[in-house]
Amino acid sequence: MPLVFPYDFDRRFAPIWWPLGAREGRDGVTVSADTFEATYGRFVLRTPISNIASAENTGPYNPLKSVGLRMSMADSGLTMGTTGASGVCVTFHEKVGRVIGPWSHRGLTVTVADPDGLVRALGFGAGS
Repeated sequence: MPLVFPYDFDRRFAPIWWPLGAREGRDGVTVSADTFEATYGRFVLRTPISNIASAENTGPYNPLKSVGLRMSMADSGLTMGTTGASGVCVTFHEKVGRVIGPWSHRGLTVTVADPDGLVRALGFGAGS
């Protein structure tokens, strides 16, 4: 049975994530036996679980840099952010096909409501 990790939606930042289509009760991260999938409105990043190289808790972040859908020009990492509180940085063995921007993505930061749970579900946290 897949595990679902909804985003931690901070409504103060709804003017940023709402126009991009991100919605409470619909978007977040789903981890199944063989697939990792993150959705943010119509934007989807999907990769095999075997492509996950690491996952770690990160944050807090500056909301001006973490909320919304953005790509780092420095490392081509993608952010699907809904809050500045905390999240999970996931890196990949092989780049994942581009969701936005000109390049494929080396990593993904997601601001899920249960960052510890997501890290454990991916096999990187204490007790995983």
